Amino acid sequence: MAESVEQAPAGVVTERLALVLWDEPTVTAIRSGERLSGWHPDFPREDDLGAATLWRDGDPWGPRSIVSLKQRLVIGSIGFFGPPEPAADDVPEVEVGYGLVAAARGYGLATEALGALLARADAAGVRVRASVAPDNAASLRVAAKAGFTAVRGSTEDGELVLVRPPR
Repeated sequence: MAESVEQAPAGVVTERLALVLWDEPTVTAIRSGERLSGWHPDFPREDDLGAATLWRDGDPWGPRSIVSLKQRLVIGSIGFFGPPEPAADDVPEVEVGYGLVAAARGYGLATEALGALLARADAAGVRVRASVAPDNAASLRVAAKAGFTAVRGSTEDGELVLVRPPR
């Protein structure tokens, strides 16, 4: 049975990662510049600060820490930009964003994290979009591996808007 949009699970674990939904202490630390134990020295990144502006307490569609299970270290973030909303064709749709600290890139971790989160969106029947800078080859590869096949134009910042249908 498919999960409803309202019941997307908060906890996501993969072979190498845990995707931990942000809570108030995490967001407060990110916003204030406080360092929490268990964070990679390069976390939070600028994009993580932006994600903190999207956080709403208890929203399973919000930002999450990407935690390396081997290192027991937060190495990035991933999450949806809020709960799904009907698109022009009435299909529920949500935007996803993801990023890793530089030291964690190139090992397939972003692909693994994105795949796990997309499985939850698929279970809820939600189409997902991502905005990626056209010169960000690594992120474009991650999106392609995850099944983002359609281009729906670009944002005002020149990022490509990629779409992945629900599966």
